[in-house]
Amino acid sequence: MAAPRKRVVDTSDWGRSIRDKAVPIAIFGVLVFGAFSLAQPLQVWFQQRQAIADLQAGLQQAKDNVKKMQVERLRWEDPVYIRAQARDRLYYVMPGEVSYLVMDAAGVSQSDVSGTLGAKLAERKNTAEFSQSILQTKNNWMDNVLESVVRSGIEEPSKAKK
Repeated sequence: MAAPRKRVVDTSDWGRSIRDKAVPIAIFGVLVFGAFSLAQPLQVWFQQRQAIADLQAGLQQAKDNVKKMQVERLRWEDPVYIRAQARDRLYYVMPGEVSYLVMDAAGVSQSDVSGTLGAKLAERKNTAEFSQSILQTKNNWMDNVLESVVRSGIEEPSKAKK
């Protein structure tokens, strides 16, 4: 009988097969590690870019507001504009002019034959006369406010009965 033959295994094929599988796995591992290591800095970078964009938008808005304020300031240097604002806001009139202020215009019906708001208001109050004088109230409101403040600091609250 012949001696058994030793099997000769070619290790170069086995090493090449492991190397062929290990290279893609190593590349994938490096890519995964790189993705995890860069995720946090990239997130911070995007947040900072967003914050910069928000601040730039706020800066542009502030610049626009400054321009509008400068135009408004230039308007207030014009005496005609000041006079118009005094008429609109404070109801000032020039000497010799008569100012008519319409109050409660929404409640006035179109069927008012006299055509005046005063007639409609007089009809509502059941009187045809309006006072031409300024009346003084019996109580001074400032005294009432001061009395209320002093009483709130001094007096004890009353106990409620159950």
